Amino acid sequence: MSKKTYYSLILILGSLTALAPFSIDMYLPGFPAIAEDLNTSAAKVSLTLSGFFIGISAGQLLYGPLLDHFGRKKPLYFGLSLYILASIACIWVKNIDSLIVLRFIEAIGACAATVASVAMVRDLFPVKDSAKVFSLLMLVLGVSPMIAPTVGGIVTATFGWQAVFIILTVIGALLLLSVILWLPNSYKPDPTHSLKPEPIIRDFISVIVEPQFYTYALTGAISFAGLFAYVSGSPMIFMNVFKVSEQVYGWIFAFLSIGFIGASQLNNIVLRRFKSEQIIQVALRTQVLVGFIFLIASYNDWLNLGITLFLLFLFLSCIGFANPNMAALSLAPFSKNAGTASALMGAIQMGMGSLISVVISMFDEPSTLPMVAAMAGSALIANLVYLLGKRTITETVEIGDSAEAGLVH
Repeated sequence: MSKKTYYSLILILGSLTALAPFSIDMYLPGFPAIAEDLNTSAAKVSLTLSGFFIGISAGQLLYGPLLDHFGRKKPLYFGLSLYILASIACIWVKNIDSLIVLRFIEAIGACAATVASVAMVRDLFPVKDSAKVFSLLMLVLGVSPMIAPTVGGIVTATFGWQAVFIILTVIGALLLLSVILWLPNSYKPDPTHSLKPEPIIRDFISVIVEPQFYTYALTGAISFAGLFAYVSGSPMIFMNVFKVSEQVYGWIFAFLSIGFIGASQLNNIVLRRFKSEQIIQVALRTQVLVGFIFLIASYNDWLNLGITLFLLFLFLSCIGFANPNMAALSLAPFSKNAGTASALMGAIQMGMGSLISVVISMFDEPSTLPMVAAMAGSALIANLVYLLGKRTITETVEIGDSAEAGLVH
């Protein structure tokens, strides 16, 4: 493979991976404008985000078997086409209920890009390069939360929130064209791979009963739910409580993303001296401490914009350190069914995110307390699940023992 081909594939696969988060981050600054235009509340607008999370969660389980049965590109064609059509429909909605449904459909389409891109890394690149490729994809993915809200804020303020969905439609169309023209067929369809519910469910059950999987996957998902609480609650807090503009909110979101993304990249350096288990323990305990300081400050009305930004930055950094290590340890025991384990882990994570975003959307009063309480609660429950789950693991499979095999088979 030439360098040009190598980096072209990285760019396309990275862009596919980033489609779902870009679709979330870019429209967040438009929440107040959507609420006003569709004559509804900010809480009801938050349900469009919940609908997207639910779609992503369901799609994780849907596309795994389809990609094995039909090959990689046909489900990808379907998903991207569905995403484009749903995005176009979002431009013309006249009520919030239609937007909630369309965002769910849009997420089902976007999820094809996420799942297929991970599968195609395993198809297209040698085993020894897989870790490096995934790191490069993470860098492409990391651009999304830094630029999407900023662009979304500028576009919303200048042209209206509907223009965001015009841009998302164009992005979806460009990705579909790139897949058709430049992405190779990386996997031969396997019609023998069953699409019947029984064997699929049996595979999922074999994964979820593994103590190491359910301990780290559940801990990681509950801890990560704090990030979803932030994403769901931050538009109301920054634009309704602290009265910042759409553009300023975009810059704030980009700044806070540096904490999460920077910590996840710094984790690679820290791993040279410490084990994943040690990093997880410190990150989870620090997350609880920061969460409860945040909660006390919110309850006593001590928060201003600066303190809120500082505590959010620390909290998101803890997630950035913990999440990659918990994901790796969740998948470490698996080789043959690593794809099933990966899909199930993603579904659990997005399911937790959907639940917490729905809870946040129930609070219509402009206050920091619901978001902060959800974040502190997620940190505490994650620690409890981790401590209880560790007791059921008789022998931990380390990342180096089988993680590489799990990622590539």
